[in-house]
Amino acid sequence: MNSTQPTHPGRIVIIGAGHGGTNVAALLRQHGYEGEVILVGDEDTWPYQRPPLSKDYLKGVMSEDELLIKPKDFYADQRIDARFGNAVEALDAKARTVTLGGGETLTYDALVFATGAAPRVLTIDGAALDGVHYLRNHDDALRIAAETVAGARIAIVGGGYVGLEVAASAHHLGASVVVLEREDRALARVAGADLAGFLAGYHAARGTEICTGADVVRLEGDASGKVAAVVLGDGTRHECDAVLVGVGAIPRTGLAELAGVACDGGVLVDDCGRTSVEGVYAVGDVTRRPLDHFPGRHRLESIPSAVEQAKQVVAHVLGEPVRAHEVPWFWSDQYDLKIKIAGLVGFADRAVVRGDVAAGKFAVFHLAGDAVVAVETVNSAPDFMVGKKLIASSGHVDAVQLGDPSVPLRDLVS
Repeated sequence: MNSTQPTHPGRIVIIGAGHGGTNVAALLRQHGYEGEVILVGDEDTWPYQRPPLSKDYLKGVMSEDELLIKPKDFYADQRIDARFGNAVEALDAKARTVTLGGGETLTYDALVFATGAAPRVLTIDGAALDGVHYLRNHDDALRIAAETVAGARIAIVGGGYVGLEVAASAHHLGASVVVLEREDRALARVAGADLAGFLAGYHAARGTEICTGADVVRLEGDASGKVAAVVLGDGTRHECDAVLVGVGAIPRTGLAELAGVACDGGVLVDDCGRTSVEGVYAVGDVTRRPLDHFPGRHRLESIPSAVEQAKQVVAHVLGEPVRAHEVPWFWSDQYDLKIKIAGLVGFADRAVVRGDVAAGKFAVFHLAGDAVVAVETVNSAPDFMVGKKLIASSGHVDAVQLGDPSVPLRDLVS
């Protein structure tokens, strides 16, 4: 990975105006960087939060201004040169230049990729019909909201967190929902069986139909070209008024590859967000990064991860000490459930449930041997905080005590 820092003052160009890119720009000013900061975003809108798109914003209980990451006047006040609605057309890492869509060429001392990820698209017959939606940006949310009305029939292809969040929001708006998941359970790739089973039951009790082992083979439309049904491999046909596809995301590495940056399932970065090319960094969903406590590199679709990486990049650019990794964590809101997860479930070999599952207030601690490597919590913030500490300490715990609610959790933290 590259090691040098730009000479100050200079110019730093950030490609991507989501949480990662916006935080890099803001933190540069906060930490006293006096050079030029240029923030380039291909969407013609002020930088906004993406997690609410499937939740409060979709339900219509969050305003446009509340959705913004920073107030509109923040960028001028902080001398951040905002180039929104301006895609990058060309890039030359050797010459350290970026060419924007209007033909303007910018030189840079340091370049930061914060290009995020794009939805994985269906390639089956009917995938291009009207009424087939993906949820990745502001305009997607507006289109989905226009169809998610009382009495509408919404089919969701994919039972991951986005799919379940949209299902909960659609139910709130009075629509009927069917979730079609190819695996044998919802959240198969991202959650433990205990949490997944609880959430599936919670949705089903509120009228959402969740079909697992559902192999979607085609979409059918009506005479006007609007989607009308989802057809499964066994011939089952689910009639619908709209379809949301939530089958994962692919890191947007195209520009990084153009710059000669090493990519493998994402832009490869080190602890400081440095790529394989001198003067080039990357943050957020587009990256695969190292983590303390977990071997290898990992691509995390997580706002906390993007913000942490922004801090690491700024620290390196300014020659400040880089802090130790934060334990990775995630969240989801569904109905009245506040779900928080820390660590990586995939590294565990057993699970311990603590709390009252029936009451919807519990935690699932995931262990590798006697060490906690992840915790999933529902309406249980104290368990989440203790779980993060247990993961960070890499200490050993007694599984029996961990599952015993009469044993105070604080007694288990060294």
